[in-house]
Parts: sequence; C-alpha cells; structure tokens
Amino acid sequence: MSQKKYKVGYTTGVFDMFHIGHLNILKRAKAQCDHLIVGVSTDELVESYKAKKTVIPYDQRAEIIASIRYVDRVVPQTDMNKLAAVTALSADAVFVGSDWKGTEAWNRYEQEFAEVGCTVVYLDHTDGISSTMLRERIDRK
Repeated sequence: MSQKKYKVGYTTGVFDMFHIGHLNILKRAKAQCDHLIVGVSTDELVESYKAKKTVIPYDQRAEIIASIRYVDRVVPQTDMNKLAAVTALSADAVFVGSDWKGTEAWNRYEQEFAEVGCTVVYLDHTDGISSTMLRERIDRK
C-alpha cells in the first residue's frame, strides 16, 4: 500500500534557468505522490503566451528536469489545456505554487479537476527567486 497521499502527481513549468524554487516545488510534490510527472513547456508554447524566447532550449530543459531524482517522467507541455493532461496522465493531484491560489484560473481548475477525481495541491512558493529575477540580474550586468 502506498505511503503517500497521491498516486500520480503532475506539475508543469518552463524551468528556464533552473533555480532553487524549481527544485523546491519538485521535491515538495514528490513527497506527496508515488509517481511525479512533470510537463515542461515547449519553446513554442512559451513564446506564444509569454512573448519571449527561453534562454535554455526545450530539449535541454527537459533533460535537466528528467535528471532530477524527484521526477519520474517528463512530458512536453505543448498547450495550456491542463484538464486534458490530467485525464491523459491519470493524475490524481496537480501541484502548483501557492502564489496561484485564489486566482480565477486556478479556482476554475480546482472545479474542473475535481470532476475527474483530481485535487489541486498548493505548495509554498520560494520567495526571493524566479527566472524573471535572474533575467533582470543578468540584464543589469
């Protein structure tokens, strides 16, 4: 019998310029599920909704994430249809940073996922670090 609360967990991210905040979310997610699947956003997807290019190409970002001991499987995130991913992967938990809690989008996801037996789990956000902050530091130099 599983000692963890969830069987299959799912989380997504760009994971550009990998930092401690990324590691923390993966570690905290894996602590709650038997099998952690991570969707890494493709370069095309990132460009479509962030209107900027990634620093590290998709293949390299996916390889970095796949090499982390907390990650059981990496899949490309090619669109923003999280419900389709949850159902295709049979996830019973989706892990996301606590900074998204209470937003209109994630309130809607909570309802949609609940209908297919999946729970949204909010994990503590690591303050003081983000890929955007790293980009800004690099740009200032």
